[in-house]
Amino acid sequence: MGDKYEPKILALICTYCTYTAADMAGSMRLQYPPNVRIVKLLCTGKVDVMYLLAAFRAGADAVMVSGCEIGDCHFLEGNLRAKERVAHAKVLLDELGLGGDRLEMFHIGASDAPKWAEAVQKMTRRALELGPNPLRGRAMAAPQAASGRELST
Repeated sequence: MGDKYEPKILALICTYCTYTAADMAGSMRLQYPPNVRIVKLLCTGKVDVMYLLAAFRAGADAVMVSGCEIGDCHFLEGNLRAKERVAHAKVLLDELGLGGDRLEMFHIGASDAPKWAEAVQKMTRRALELGPNPLRGRAMAAPQAASGRELST
């Protein structure tokens, strides 16, 4: 196989805290792996378990959700809802055989750029240890119509 495995990491992050920390990390020229792709959300409270599972179905090797620090959410409890949903998704990933360790929740304040860089490094190391997502490269099942029947091709 000769190709070096480079994990694909998806980061679902809040606008107010983690995105600001990630932006600051870039301004400070902090070094962290470039294999993370950021999706900016207004609040991590918008994260749904189905989105998390869909990321793995699409081939992500690891997913990180990162929001405001506990007690400091701009939408009061959005980060707490996200934390519960991430915990539930981790159980589902274990049950599916993908491994709940491929998913993690972080709480990173707006001024904590080093903590963002550390979180990305942590998830990259973890993804390297776990290896590629077993769903990566597999043909996915045909999409389902609203009625639950397979779409004709």
